[in-house]
Amino acid sequence: MLKKTLDISTSPHIFKGRSTNQIMKNVVWALLPVVFFSVYSFGINALLVIATATFASVLTEHVLCKISKKETTVGDYSAVITGILLGLTLPPSFPLWMAFIGGVIGIALGKYIFGGLGYNVFNPALVARAVLQAAFPVAITTWHPAFLPDRFSSVASSILTLPFMEPKFDAISGATPLAAFKFDGITTSTAELAFGQISGSAGETSAVIIILGGLYLIARNMMNWRIPVAVLTSAFVLSGILYLINSEVYPSPWFMLFSGGLMLGAVFMATDMVSSPITPIGLWIYGGIIGILTIVIRVWGGLSEGVMYSILLTNAISPHIDSVIKNRVYGTQQKMKAA
Repeated sequence: MLKKTLDISTSPHIFKGRSTNQIMKNVVWALLPVVFFSVYSFGINALLVIATATFASVLTEHVLCKISKKETTVGDYSAVITGILLGLTLPPSFPLWMAFIGGVIGIALGKYIFGGLGYNVFNPALVARAVLQAAFPVAITTWHPAFLPDRFSSVASSILTLPFMEPKFDAISGATPLAAFKFDGITTSTAELAFGQISGSAGETSAVIIILGGLYLIARNMMNWRIPVAVLTSAFVLSGILYLINSEVYPSPWFMLFSGGLMLGAVFMATDMVSSPITPIGLWIYGGIIGILTIVIRVWGGLSEGVMYSILLTNAISPHIDSVIKNRVYGTQQKMKAA
C-alpha cells in the first residue's frame, strides 16, 4: 500500500526549474561575445590574460573545497565568471603571474572567506582587481594598443614576465579615453567608444556587445534590469548636468556612459545577485548610488576611473539598503497603531 506524505516547508513552493548552475552558465554565455571581441581587438595577449585569471579562479575554488573536505563547487560556474570578469578588467599586456595571483585572491579573499557562493559581501572579481591595483600600480595602468597587425602572431614581452620580476612593456599605447580627458583634456568620439576602437582594459572596449549580453540575460529573466538602468541613468543625468553647466570643463554624458568600465560594471558586476539588494526600491537606490559615485570619482577624484570603487563601496552598504527599504508585512502597521 502506497503511503502519501505531506511535506511542510517554507516558501517557495513552486519552482521554475532554474538552478544556480543554469543561471551562471547563461551569464558565461553572455560574457563570451565580450571575450571574443577582446581577443579580436588585442589578440593572443587578451586571450592569455583572461584564460589565466579564469584558470586560477577555478583551481583555487577546487583546492579550497578539497582542503575544507567539501564537494567541489567549480561546476556552478561562479568561479569561471569571477575569472572572466577579472581578466576583462585587466590590461591586455598584464603579466600572467599577476593575473594568476588575482584569480587566487578573488576566490580566496573575495568569496571563500565569507563562506562561498551566496555569502560573499563584495563582488569577488572587483576585490581581486582592487588588490592588484594596490600591489601592481604600474602594470595595471600600462595599456597595450588595440588592433596591432601582429596581435595574433606575437605575444607582448610583459605577458611572460617571470614571477616577482619587473615587467618590460614593448608596445605601450597612449592613455585611455578617460585618462586622456582627465589629464590632457582630449575627448574621444562616442562611436569609437561604443564600438571598441580604443585602448584600455580587455573588456572596456565593447560597450555595444556588453549591452547585448545584458539584454539577453534580462530577456531570460536572469538579471534584474533595474540595476543597470539605475546605474547608467544616474551616471548620465549627473554628467549631463555638469556638461550643461560647463561643457568646456566636463565631458558629455555619452562620453561618460561609454568610456571606461562603466558598461561592464553596470551590466555584469553591479548585478551580482549576492552582493546587491533584493527589494525593487532598494535596487534603484543601489544602482543610483553606483552611478553617482562613479561620476564623482571620475570628475573630482585622483583617479580617472571610478567604477570599481563605486561598486565595492555600494556593496558594503547593500545590506543596510535592504534593512531600510523592506516590504511591510500585511497588517503590521495597523497592529502597531493599535498598540
